[in-house]
Order: sequence, then structure tokens, then C-alpha cells
Amino acid sequence: MAQAPAERAAVFTGDQAARGQATYSADCSACHGPRLGGGPGGPPLIGDAFRSRWQPQTAEALFSYIREKMPPGAGRSMEDPAYAEIVAHLLKANGAPAGATPLSADASQLRSVTLAQAVPPAPRAPKAPRPPRGGAPALDSVALDSQARHREILQRLRPVTDQMLRDPPAGSWLSWRATYDAHGFSPAAQIDRRNAKHLGVAWSWQLAGGVNQITPLEHDGVLFVASAGRVQALDAATGDLLWQYQRPTRVGISRSIAIYGELLYYAAETSVVALDIHTGKVVWDRLIVSPDAGVRFGAGPIAAKGKIFQGMGYCIEPYPGGCFIVALDALTGQELWRFNTIARPGQPGGDSWNGAPVDERYGASVWIAGSYDPELDLLFFGTGQTYKTATLIRGPSINDRAAGLYTDTTLALRPETGQLVWHYQHMPGDVWDLDWAFERTVATLDIGGKKRRTVTTAGKIAVFDTLDAATGQYLFSRDMGLQTLVTAIDPRTGAKTVNPEVMPEPGKDKRVCPDTLGGRNWQSTAFNPRTGVLYAPLNETCMIWSWLPGGPFDWTSARVWPKPGETVGRLAAVDLASGRTLWTRKQRAPQVSAVLATGGGLIFEGTKDRWFRASDDRTGKVLWQVRLDASPSSFPITYMVDGVQYVAVTTGGGGSHENNIGQLAPEITSPAAGGVTLWVFRLPPRS
Repeated sequence: MAQAPAERAAVFTGDQAARGQATYSADCSACHGPRLGGGPGGPPLIGDAFRSRWQPQTAEALFSYIREKMPPGAGRSMEDPAYAEIVAHLLKANGAPAGATPLSADASQLRSVTLAQAVPPAPRAPKAPRPPRGGAPALDSVALDSQARHREILQRLRPVTDQMLRDPPAGSWLSWRATYDAHGFSPAAQIDRRNAKHLGVAWSWQLAGGVNQITPLEHDGVLFVASAGRVQALDAATGDLLWQYQRPTRVGISRSIAIYGELLYYAAETSVVALDIHTGKVVWDRLIVSPDAGVRFGAGPIAAKGKIFQGMGYCIEPYPGGCFIVALDALTGQELWRFNTIARPGQPGGDSWNGAPVDERYGASVWIAGSYDPELDLLFFGTGQTYKTATLIRGPSINDRAAGLYTDTTLALRPETGQLVWHYQHMPGDVWDLDWAFERTVATLDIGGKKRRTVTTAGKIAVFDTLDAATGQYLFSRDMGLQTLVTAIDPRTGAKTVNPEVMPEPGKDKRVCPDTLGGRNWQSTAFNPRTGVLYAPLNETCMIWSWLPGGPFDWTSARVWPKPGETVGRLAAVDLASGRTLWTRKQRAPQVSAVLATGGGLIFEGTKDRWFRASDDRTGKVLWQVRLDASPSSFPITYMVDGVQYVAVTTGGGGSHENNIGQLAPEITSPAAGGVTLWVFRLPPRS
């Protein structure tokens, strides 16, 4: 029988918890939030979820987990007593009483303390009152009408076919970036340059609080959205809840979901779950790797040809062989193939790691969902850099670095088999954490008077490389002018010459632009296929980078702070084929959202100062803006229901990138982390 709260065992002292709080604020709050409520890089450490996970375990289990795993990739970076103090702080924050005896840092003594002895149990939800005899109370006619409407909306949901994903119905948003080619463009044109100024709130919805950068999907009048393990189906016109699914275990960050057939697919921590689009019921739940493996998903899946394709991220800690891309059967969840994103010995590129064994090859995380070209029948995925640079630098200088395939690479894979058709490494031997892991934009461009099928992407240095989509042949690059790493790009091969002034030397500081936050990051570009213009959200950052052989990551960096009033964020429009920059708009506030482009001649995006705006895509002139409850660190979408166009965006829970880049303009304040809201806008109804 559980003890009453007053009988909880006192296993730490108040002074010990206070010291732990100070250590937490300095070293842990950036990821888990200043009040332990969850933040950009970690789950909540207070409340029901935390208690449910740790109450059945011993204090030694919690102590060991923090000591070995936190921060990611740098465990045991403090003395053992400091870890015990952090545990004391967590116990106190979760309702455990302080006493006269400090919590020991000795494992054998910690094993004798169960957290159930110290932490009060999570409060039980009150039971629903029983209906009176004779049946449940009658619902009023409004509720009955609402229920009937909800059933009708769900019943008319059509299966999403390959053809629908290839050529989406007008006004829908069926994929992460609307279409397989990652354009982030909708032909919807009811909201245009003339009337955008009249936009107003249609409805809003509070999502589950936590780290979130989600892209909603819209299909047949239903809006699907996920946040912090809660997946919901909403009436896309009114915001009414139709059904919801709550993930009972760890979930990780959410950037995208996928819909295919009659199932909705959600990547949760290290599992992919398939939900019935009509009911939200689980159809299958596939564990890809152990939740304790140190890796987890950073983006959602892509669906095509009866398969679900999911990339693994967070290969920061040692994970043998690095990350991978997996294909699952869409109906059953059965794993069909797996492609390792770090080349193995004996395979093509396997000799590019200085002879390091597989378990010393790190990184190549997949942070963003892939793209697909049905005509070429190719999947395109991008990868990140390595985190442990020692395997790439085995000599006294960076000139001795190895390439490290397949880091910072575009991979073209066959969806049926996972066969690698071609690869292109954008930045061989990247040791600066300036990865090329973002969206791959597939387009048809007029190059030299010839139509070419292309794939374009940019790394954190905001250099856009364009390749032939069928072969991987390098075509050209567009440098947005935010970097000092590369001084020249070979016009035939795209090979990049690294600035000798930023070449790492042991113990010497090097000024490098951009910072590891990037001149661009996960905030996706938008591409208008009608005009050939690419719209890029960018930020001006720099760092002091130091190579420290033998350290946790072998390198460290320190942010270079802009002067008060200097611009940080910018939005740029580039004619992709010609390379001509059409316009650039700069402002103090960092860019924190992806860009949405529409057939109405508009682009939508938002900044750290909580403004969400619509601009003329020809000039960048702001035509409408609204200040929201939190910054819109997510992917805005647009859709149409019953002849009405809506624009949707989520705010709050933006993650570590938003928190860190926001520090470059410290006068811009933000609400407390945790709240996540879905905002939906439309034009006023016609009278």
C-alpha cells in the first residue's frame, strides 16, 4: 500500500537540493526548461510522466542515468556528488520532503532507496459520475448535431492513394511540405495580395505542451496534428476535436506526420505507430531500436509505394555504425530494409573513416523527412555531420581529415530495396557541426536552355547546391553570403575549398561564420514551381571554434554576439536557375519558422518576436501580420474546406534552436516554455 504524503521518506537535505537546483539551472535548463517542465532538448522532469517512469525504480537508477547520459554525449562530466545533488533537486521538485541526511553518491546506498519511498504518487483522475438509473442523461440537440457532424466528417475520409500523394487534391495538405518534392507550395489562391490584410483568426486549439515543431496535415476537412505524444484529429473548419490518441511512453520531438491509405503514421521516440484515420485507434506499433539506445527520431516519415520510410536521428552518443533509414510495410509495420547512413568497412566509402571500427563512427543523423520523385522512382534523404571528430582528424592538422561518408550527404535510394543509386557529399570531413541535413527540393529547372530534373539543398552555411536528380551530377551552387568557411567552389564538381584561416589547429580559436545554429537550419525553404523562385529563411550568426583533441567531442564553440540593434534574421528570394537574388528583407528578430508559398502571390513566415506575417512574394513587402502568444517555430500550411482557404501554424515549444538563436537578440522576450497552440486564420465570411 502506498504511503500517505506525510509519510514519505526524507532521503536528502534542503541544502543538497538547493545546490542541485543551481547546477541544474546552469547545465540542464537549456534542454529541460528552467522550471523542469520540458524544453528544446528534453522531456519534463516534473509531474505525472516523470513520476510514472521513475517511481518504480531506485534512486541509483535515476542517478546512474543522469551521470552516464546527461548531457548527451558528455556523461560523467561532473563529480558524483553533483549528480546526487541534481537528483535531490528533482525529488524535491516532485514533492519529496527534505530531511537531515544527505542523499549518498554511493551506488550501493542509492540502490536501497526506492523513489516510491520518497516521491508522492501521481494524483488519480477523478472518476466520472455514474449516470442515473434509467440510462444516461439526454444530450441537448446542439450536442447531438455536433456528434452527428463529427461522425459524418470522419466517415467521408477517403483512403489516401499514391496518386493523391503524387498529385494532391486542390486545397489539401497531405505531406510534410505539401507535396513529395518538398516545395512547401500550395496553389490555393483565395487569399491573395489584395485581400491578405483582412485575415483574422478562424479558431485556435491548445495542443499538449512540450517540445514541438509540428506540421499539421489536412485531408477531406480533417486536420491532423501531433504534440508531445498526443495525436489529434480536428474539424479543419471549426477546430472541434474528432478523436485523439495519447502515447503512453516517451515521444521525443515532433516535426511531421504522414498519412497513407487509411492510416496516420507518427514517429514517437524510437517507435513508429500507425493510427486509424477514422478513430485514432492503434493499428500497429513498431519498435525500431531500444528507447535506451541513445538515438531517437527527429522527424516524421514519408509514405510511398506501400511503404513508410523513416530516418533515425540524434546519433550524438555512441551508437554503433551511426544512424540509418528504415522502410516499413505500410499495412503491418514489418521492417523491409535498412540503409546505414555511415559507410561500413568493405562497402563503398567504407575506407573514408581513417580505418576506425564501426563503433567509433558517429553521426550522419537524419533530422528531416525525405523527398520522393515518382518519375525517377528515387527517395532523397539528407544526413548530418559527425560529432566525434577524432575519427576524421588523425594527423596534426585538418588537412589530414578523412571524408566520413555518408555525413553531410544527399542519398538517392530505391524505395523497393533501399539500394543506393547515387550519393553526393556536400562537405567532406565536416568537423565544424555545419551539417547538410535539411529538405531536398526536387524541381524542373531550365538550365542552359534545357529542362533538367534537379534536387537542391543547403547546409548550415547557407550555400545551396543543385544536383541532377537522376544521376547526382553537380550542376551549380548559390551562396547566400552568410559564411566564411568556404572560399571557392569548383564549377565542375562542386568541391569546396575551405578557408585556410579557419582550419583547425589544436587549442587555437578560429572565428567561423555561421555558428553551429547555422545561417539556415531546420526551418524549410519554399519553392514556387510557377516562377522558379526559392524563399529562404536565414539568420546571421558566427562563432569562435576550437579544436580540443581528447575532449568529449574534440571541439568546442562559443557564440559571437551581435551588437545591440544589428540584424539577425533575414528572408531572401532567389531565382534558383539564374542565381539572382530578387529581394532580401532583414530584421533584428531571428527567423524561426519555415516558409509557406501560395498561388495567391504570398509567402507566410514568422520570427522570434512572435510576429506571423503574409508578404508579397515579388517584393517581400509585408501585407498582413499578427502577433501570437509565442513564436511560430514550426511549419505553416494552408488548406481549403467548403470553398474557404485557411492558414494554420503552431506556436510554442520550438526547441533548442529557437531558444539559442533567440539569445542573439536578448531584448526579445518570450513566454515561459511549454505551451503549444495551433492557430488557424481565414478571410472574413462574406455577408
